[in-house]
Amino acid sequence: MYLRHGTFCYLPDLTDAEIAAQVRYALLNNWPVSIEYSDDPHPRNTYWEMWGLPLFDLDEPDGVLAEINACRATFPRHYIRVNAYDASYGRQTTALSFLVQRPVAEPGFRLDRTEGADRRQSYGFHPYAAESAPGNRYRD
Repeated sequence: MYLRHGTFCYLPDLTDAEIAAQVRYALLNNWPVSIEYSDDPHPRNTYWEMWGLPLFDLDEPDGVLAEINACRATFPRHYIRVNAYDASYGRQTTALSFLVQRPVAEPGFRLDRTEGADRRQSYGFHPYAAESAPGNRYRD
């Protein structure tokens, strides 16, 4: 399964040069950038672990790329995404979000159906990766 998550989800994985171009675009728009990682990419899991603090007051994407590479080295089997925030509305609004790393093998999700009263059916997702302990969910 190939997880579709973020702004460029239907494009091939971005190269480091393409990531730098997107980060440069965010910085030119005065959007602070943050890096997040997770090994549970469930569709409702919107709060991933933050890598360091948000990166404010940068002019070039080199500092962001250095932090992305440090996160990749620390978590080689996790999903890593870059978020850019636009505060022009008076609140932190996500303006750009895209994956910069994914595990080599993505096991996918199972659709669970539950029968309720009056033949009502409800559905939910169950990630196969969640059957393993955190940190051991993906193998190289």
